[in-house]
Amino acid sequence: MSWRSGSRGVVLTAYHPSDGAGDAPGGFQSKRRQDRNKYRRSGQYTMNHDHSKKIPDGASFDRSGSQDSLDELSMDDYWKELENIHETRGNNHEERVALVVKEPDEGELEEEWLKEAGLSNLFGESSGDSLESMVFLSTLTRTQRAAVEKRVETVTQTMRKRNKQHQIPDVRDIFRLQNDSKGKVCDRSEPSTVRTSENKNETHDGSEGNFSLGTDEQKSLIEDMPSSDTDINLEISFAEQAANLKDSSVGKVYKGGGGDTLLPNFRLPKDKTGTTKIGELAPQDMKKVYSLALIELTALYDILGTEFKQQKAVKIKTKDSGLFGVPLSLLLEQDQKRVPGTKIPLIFQKLIAQIEETTLETEGLLRIPGVATRVKGLCQELEAKFYEGTFNWENVKQHDAASLLKLFIRELPQPLLTVEYLKAFQDVQNLPTRKQQLQALNLLVILLPEANRDTLKVLLEFLQRVIDHRDKNKMTLKNVAMVMAPNLFTFHGFASKTIEQSEFVMAAGTANVMRFMIQYQKLLWTIPKFIVNQVRKQTESQKKEKKDKAMKKLLKKMAYDREKHEKQEKTPNDTDVPQGVIRVQAPHLSKVSMAIQLTEELKAGDIVARFLSQKSGNVQTLKKEEVFLYEIGGNIGERCLDDDTYMKDLYQLNPNAEWVIKPKQS
Repeated sequence: MSWRSGSRGVVLTAYHPSDGAGDAPGGFQSKRRQDRNKYRRSGQYTMNHDHSKKIPDGASFDRSGSQDSLDELSMDDYWKELENIHETRGNNHEERVALVVKEPDEGELEEEWLKEAGLSNLFGESSGDSLESMVFLSTLTRTQRAAVEKRVETVTQTMRKRNKQHQIPDVRDIFRLQNDSKGKVCDRSEPSTVRTSENKNETHDGSEGNFSLGTDEQKSLIEDMPSSDTDINLEISFAEQAANLKDSSVGKVYKGGGGDTLLPNFRLPKDKTGTTKIGELAPQDMKKVYSLALIELTALYDILGTEFKQQKAVKIKTKDSGLFGVPLSLLLEQDQKRVPGTKIPLIFQKLIAQIEETTLETEGLLRIPGVATRVKGLCQELEAKFYEGTFNWENVKQHDAASLLKLFIRELPQPLLTVEYLKAFQDVQNLPTRKQQLQALNLLVILLPEANRDTLKVLLEFLQRVIDHRDKNKMTLKNVAMVMAPNLFTFHGFASKTIEQSEFVMAAGTANVMRFMIQYQKLLWTIPKFIVNQVRKQTESQKKEKKDKAMKKLLKKMAYDREKHEKQEKTPNDTDVPQGVIRVQAPHLSKVSMAIQLTEELKAGDIVARFLSQKSGNVQTLKKEEVFLYEIGGNIGERCLDDDTYMKDLYQLNPNAEWVIKPKQS
């Protein structure tokens, strides 16, 4: 990889270790072989990380949780894949456009972070108009608030140095205002506790709710809730769990060697109010989820003493048409003109289908490369004929198709894991325990742009199908991870300017992260319940603010207008049905409405089944797997419910919601 320093940034070309213009033929391969043998002999050919990295004081974390799994694992597949990548690039004489990662000015990273988190009105010219941010801050946990406070402090200090003329609020004033709005003044001598209401069981509009976000309640739940080392607790903030673990100096981690079967069998305990997956919330809710996930990830990294910095790429000129080397968003835009609604690039889908069409039992699938010259020719032919529909897929050998798939990933102008978060994905390897690594990956997946996330999901699902045939194709989880890690993680080679040994650290580390993403992919696409609860709280608070504003306006008019407004605020649940009964609408089914009596065991799937069993003269055109029950309004925008959601528990959480059965939105 080459680095060129500029006045405003660093130029990064594609990552190929030890790639020099003067290398003799075979120089890359022989040097890599010598290096890995040297480190194997020295005992350093493992995933032992740079011990200069700061470990939080007072923590008894066992770092073996992230290191031991690859200690005995041969890295040959990884280095061979790098050699194949090097050879492919050597045969491609087209000049690659360098990517420029901008080096931020002082405070610029923190300012950008606050904007990404939706908190830009805490500083600058709009700092006086921060009511919306006050509502947002009222839902944050102690560790989340500390992360925000740290960034606001840096930005305000930078602004003072720049001698900005507009008002620069003190960070303490921001959080004091937020507490004053609830009748409390933050005492900085005590840890900030974030209570969502005066009564933990009372929501802002006076309705009863069963969720709370207060730090006191969270600490109590952490201490009282029975847990297993393999249970992923989604009810409590990950950063709060890490802080509690640090404070109690209890660092139990799962320990094991490097086999596939020795990865922890992490699981999600059943949640009666339903599990929320990415894609099951309305866009306005997902916008809030994104902000909260960014703050939570930052808080988690802060607690664990790992630096979190979003990278920023300077915009560069890229191809505006074609297949390989086209920005993902642009590629989808041109594909959607041909196949409306598609979320995955058509060429990506076709390459996977082509690989699977033969058989997934082929030995060495993904590991054995296609012939480089043939792959290059196929790439050029695809560019010319794919969209015309004249490309002859019968001529594509399976290993060539696999090489084309990996080439597509590598040739993206920006990495699939994005410039912003690639380093954060890499740094997951530095977190103390496997559970914390999984939690960080969960938040990072949420933060990916939709196109990147959807494409990654399809890729991981495909890789798992390859692994399912490991008895025949000899491609186990560790083999697949070794082969795919260089294609996803070494796009920019952020660590390659450090000492040579760091190449081996990053190689083993990113291969381990790749294993995690494949093994736990179903968990990674789950939105943590504590974040969904924070979204609910924000929605409630915003509705209350709007209601209060509307009420003040109405008071200036006539008294009967006020009564009329209050009646309009009532939902059908208040007026149309008795207590303990919900009205469910199903406009797409023959039975369009039904009153449902709530019981302790009634689930969302039971209600859908009840509707589908009703016949009223119309032919039933929708099947059980095509329709879902939705929770709409109240303290959420819109949420698709999984079939195992217990309706009485959810009703108590959101009594003002409407309930609608409809097809799942694509």
